[in-house]
Amino acid sequence: MNNLSLTKMLDSGYTDDPLDEILGVLMLMEPDFERAPLIDLHKEIGLIFGGEHPEYKQSNTKYHTLDHTYGVVLATLRLFHGLYCDGCPVSRETIRKALYSAYFHDCGLLLKNSENAATGATFTVGHEKRSMFFMADYLTAKNFSMPFITDCSLIIQCTNLSVDPASLSFPSAEMKLASFAVGSADILAQMADRYYPERLPSLFQEYQEGGVVNYDSAVELMQQTSFFYHDVVVDRLSLVFGNLTRYMQIHFRERCSVDRNLYLESIKKNIKYIQSIVRTCSDDMESLQQYLRRLPPN
Repeated sequence: MNNLSLTKMLDSGYTDDPLDEILGVLMLMEPDFERAPLIDLHKEIGLIFGGEHPEYKQSNTKYHTLDHTYGVVLATLRLFHGLYCDGCPVSRETIRKALYSAYFHDCGLLLKNSENAATGATFTVGHEKRSMFFMADYLTAKNFSMPFITDCSLIIQCTNLSVDPASLSFPSAEMKLASFAVGSADILAQMADRYYPERLPSLFQEYQEGGVVNYDSAVELMQQTSFFYHDVVVDRLSLVFGNLTRYMQIHFRERCSVDRNLYLESIKKNIKYIQSIVRTCSDDMESLQQYLRRLPPN
């Protein structure tokens, strides 16, 4: 495959619709998996983000987008497939819990029609807990059991970088694995995104709207991204989450005959590019924009 083909494979698989790849990878592990509820969920999440659901306003965050949500779902399944190919399959029920959690993990950044906040980014701090509540409402309406909902809420907690998973109590080894898989997938999907550098100013805007004061400017956030990756992300992926990332290479080898970890390759490429442009632009956002000309899809 050439670089363009590899990028497309990372983004959505063999077609332009990530749902095709989500279902394709799922069927490799669980041919009898009940597809209809998952397809309905995938489409309903799209309606929710698009403002076509009666309870929610259209998503207005530019970093935490619908594409990101779909990307986390796909990355989660790819990790499970890598585990499966390595002789470590997980149960169908665990896969279901992980997928539902991945679909809802950022829904707390959405606004309900009854809310008056200007943007969903207002709820940046604590959005994971809102996501749990929104997910619980959805699953309760679909007659899911309370233990299922509780387990999904536990999984979502592992997408919160301020939470130490060692402080959480997991009911089983599989639930711990599912939580670490979704937590890993959340990081991998956003940082491996080919538009990750272009999205960082939008992340800064979300931080401002949410009252997060870690950075004084988008340029400073980009300057600190390399440190964030090497000092926080690498440790969380390799140590805290048990280096599940290594199963991505197994997935791509078995699924695409590409014996490479496309996620880590893309992340390192993004970090290298960000380092190069911040060295050139110093503190000048206007100069920085000259290197951020690609337009993310949403």
